[in-house]
Amino acid sequence: MGKLDGKITLITGAGSGIGRSTAVLFAGEGAIVMVADYAPEGGQQTVEMIKNAGGTATFVEVDVSRSADIERMVKTTIDTYGRIDILYNNAGIQGPVMPMADIPEDEWNRTIATNLSSVFLGSKFVIPHMTDQGGGVIINTASTMGLAGKATIAPYACAKAGIISLTKTAAAECGPSNIRVNCICPGVIDTPMGGASAEVMDMTNLPLRRIGTPEDIAKAALYLACDDSQYVSGISLVVDGGWVAETVFLYKDMPAEE
Repeated sequence: MGKLDGKITLITGAGSGIGRSTAVLFAGEGAIVMVADYAPEGGQQTVEMIKNAGGTATFVEVDVSRSADIERMVKTTIDTYGRIDILYNNAGIQGPVMPMADIPEDEWNRTIATNLSSVFLGSKFVIPHMTDQGGGVIINTASTMGLAGKATIAPYACAKAGIISLTKTAAAECGPSNIRVNCICPGVIDTPMGGASAEVMDMTNLPLRRIGTPEDIAKAALYLACDDSQYVSGISLVVDGGWVAETVFLYKDMPAEE
């Protein structure tokens, strides 16, 4: 018996990386998965991986920066499977990497729309259905950059910080409807988007001395999705190999207090 038997799950950005690993893991735990992605080829590959392993999945193409696309994605899931038990707002982009003064306004808006507004809109369109059916689970992908910030990635960091705040707000608002809302804050993860950061990461700043894998995040998402976390809502689950907790890179040259 799987931890998600029969649960209808909608995952955005499921055509690669964290989203794909989560879709495959959830399906292996008995979930029925709606694979949502802007890239049909990657999304269909995820569906085939799930079906080849004996699971059930369907692909829906979506541009999460567009409200109409997200509304259609939710409607397609409801029309296909009758309900949505778990929504994982995972899709995102890195956005421009440059000083704030140099960031084109349209690139700022695109990054915020894709990374933050998409989480709001996905939740907005799913919450009424979850309320009517008596509850559900919403998981959002934030980032350690939403906790710590970093030079030259202002749109990304601000969007991820917004997700953390939105998660807490939604958890407070939706709790009485038996809807749990949590987010995951990955560190550097070996994905198509995170691979460049992984290549230059100083392992001495990671207590666990390794880069994270998409499967590490998928397992965290499974915990938040299943009944093991039935009394957990409004948290930001940091999955980063100890990077946020490690202060040696800030304080290693400071004398110890007497």
